[in-house]
Amino acid sequence: VQLQASGGGLVQAGGSLRLSCAATGRTFSSYAMGWFRQAPGKEREFVAAILWSEGGGVYANSVKGRFTISRDNAKNTVYLQMNSLKSEDTAVYYCAAAWMTLTSNPRAYDYWGQGTLVTVSS
Repeated sequence: VQLQASGGGLVQAGGSLRLSCAATGRTFSSYAMGWFRQAPGKEREFVAAILWSEGGGVYANSVKGRFTISRDNAKNTVYLQMNSLKSEDTAVYYCAAAWMTLTSNPRAYDYWGQGTLVTVSS
């Protein structure tokens, strides 16, 4: 089982990035896919999550209205579109998979990707 996150980089404040998380090694149809982030010196925090099978996303208040989570079932890939980026969005972003649970609790997630760094310059 592997989750491969990509798409991070350096962007100016107000800009946009799209992160991708490619899932391989098993069927994730009964899983929720989440994005988390961890800034230097801070704890890992929830960003967004979506069920692989149906429905829309849920978001942390800090990103609501700016970030959009989506999925492409045919490509086994989940995306995080990040718009209107702020310096406080700077962090390593991780994707993760949780069994049948749309949750913001990182302890519920069984599989984690390696992380991709997003740096927002002000």
